[in-house]
Amino acid sequence: MDEYSRFHKGNYEGYSSHDGYGSYDPNQDEDAQSDATEGHDEEDEIYEGEYQGIPHPDDIRVKNKALAVADEYRDHADLVAERMEDEEQLAHQYENIIQECSHGRFQWTLFFAVGLALMADGVEVFVVGFVLPSAEKDMCLTSSNKGMLGLIVYLGMMVGAFVWGGLADKIGRRKCLIISLCVNAAFAVLSSFVQEYGFFLFCRLISGFGIGGSIPIVFPYFSEFLAREKRGEHLSWLCMFWMIGGIYASAMAWGIIPNYGWGFSMGTNYQFHSWRVFVIICALPCLSSIIALKFMPESPRFLLELGKHDEAWMILKRVHDTNMRAKGQPEKVFTVCQIKTPKQIDEFIEIQSSTGSWYQRWLVRIMTVAKQIWENVLICFSGKYRRNTVLLAIIWFTMSISFYGLTVWFPDMIRHIQNEEYKSKVKIFHGEQVLHMTFNFSLDNQIHKDGKYFNDKFYKMKFKDVIFEDSLFEDCYFEDVTSTETYFENCTIVSTVFYNTDLHDHKFVDCKFINTTFLLEKEGCHLDFEEENDFLIYLVSFLGSLSVLPGNIISALLMDKVGRIKMTGGSMLISSLCCFFLFFGSSESAMIGWQCLFCGASIAAWNALDVITVELYPTDKRSTAFGILNAICKLAAIFGNSIFASFVGVTKVIPILLASSALVAGGLVALRLPETRQQVLM
Repeated sequence: MDEYSRFHKGNYEGYSSHDGYGSYDPNQDEDAQSDATEGHDEEDEIYEGEYQGIPHPDDIRVKNKALAVADEYRDHADLVAERMEDEEQLAHQYENIIQECSHGRFQWTLFFAVGLALMADGVEVFVVGFVLPSAEKDMCLTSSNKGMLGLIVYLGMMVGAFVWGGLADKIGRRKCLIISLCVNAAFAVLSSFVQEYGFFLFCRLISGFGIGGSIPIVFPYFSEFLAREKRGEHLSWLCMFWMIGGIYASAMAWGIIPNYGWGFSMGTNYQFHSWRVFVIICALPCLSSIIALKFMPESPRFLLELGKHDEAWMILKRVHDTNMRAKGQPEKVFTVCQIKTPKQIDEFIEIQSSTGSWYQRWLVRIMTVAKQIWENVLICFSGKYRRNTVLLAIIWFTMSISFYGLTVWFPDMIRHIQNEEYKSKVKIFHGEQVLHMTFNFSLDNQIHKDGKYFNDKFYKMKFKDVIFEDSLFEDCYFEDVTSTETYFENCTIVSTVFYNTDLHDHKFVDCKFINTTFLLEKEGCHLDFEEENDFLIYLVSFLGSLSVLPGNIISALLMDKVGRIKMTGGSMLISSLCCFFLFFGSSESAMIGWQCLFCGASIAAWNALDVITVELYPTDKRSTAFGILNAICKLAAIFGNSIFASFVGVTKVIPILLASSALVAGGLVALRLPETRQQVLM
């Protein structure tokens, strides 16, 4: 006891209950330091906490019970005011604690764990776009089906961002992130095996719902382990994982999807083509993040908001000790003995533990959490948070409708340019007569007018963009024929047999049939022309993602020097200028170049927007606000995809003017936000 008293008195003589710090004596002899740190292992964590002045849990419960009884007779407004004062004290104390813990191995380990979750979000955005050219053949997708499949992921992410962001402020960042990633991984893998379009659509919707929790949780979670001078830079470095996700998806699509042999079939009804292998590979970052997060702790800042002092202290000590050991200073003692916890204002909830059934108790819990989340949402749009929330909502919306709209518009425009060039090379044949000939090769990009075909055989061949107009087919035989964009218009077909072909009724327009027979028509759609999986589209996405790298590096290095507001406004205005010069891009190379420039210029605004959103809200509303704004972002993405895609091949004036004006408006609004680089996390 004498030895304990000497150590306690020597190390914490200057302790103040206000900040929770002791005055550490640098002249303390080495033996005392050795005694204090010897036997320092995880089994002694609870004892060590008590050794450094942590109150016993039983004492805390007794004290809290007494305070709760006293609080029953106090005005609610007084309790709220006291909690706000406690939160302000905690914010400054927590900043000092994180600085003492230093920045080191622990933060970098967490960086990669949550970075993989952010990478999974980036992958999810690209998956559907890459598989559509192949999936439309497997599932016989119409244009409306393809459009719905492209938008359904954003719809799921929109709802997921709102739900998971709200839950993260109530049940924990780490727990919500792991659950949301598990939902994404499970349904992403399941979607690769399903054959029906409706079930595939449902799986991608739920997969998007799961990954929707990634961004609203990852940034608040990681920021709560960062000191003020490190926050802007390292949150910007974290954004690089979204770029890595785009590169990963592009490279995997390029390497896997064209390899049609990478699959198997079970009869004629179940086909597992290479694009399904690609879908499974794209789930690997998500699975890796789940495994990594299993070894990470909950945010101590979140635990302190709930009054869980001991758990938060243990995690902060773990952060401190991990970083000190990595720096070669294992003897350095964590000097924090007590941390300020805000006043807990609890509501009385009757769960009917004795009389209610299990589902009644769960229903009460779910309804209670839902009510708390909704109240948090309303608070974000009221009082002192209203102005910032509205301004941020405008910036997120304008940034998203431009970025996601142009991200879809660029590849579509390149496809349109390719199609125009392809159609300009069409071969036209007039009045040809073909007798007793066997066609066993492919016909591509041709128009045959007023032709006459007698006793001809079309065997194991493919038609691509072939049109027969005003032609006569007599005593002909079609067997094992597949076609793409092929039509017979105003033709006369006499004594002809179609066996095992996909030339269905809709491919014959105003045609006249005489003694014609259709036998054993092909069912479903079939992969035919390999050229449909255009390597250029993968290359465009790959280069667009890679072009973000310079902007990411610059924004990370300048985020804390230039400031969040100037970074956001300046980046959006420069991006709008890049949009304007799209008027002068009319070739594939020009479109690719301007896409890379636009993506590189806009990434700084995205990074700054993520940082400032984290810093403008307190801990108990941070993920909720991030979820709301990210949901608005995905809603804008849906609008952007729909609007911009509808003008492809019509005009490029409206998409360019819409994107430019939206970015200018968002950049000017951003200049009205408060600068946050010098403020602590509330």
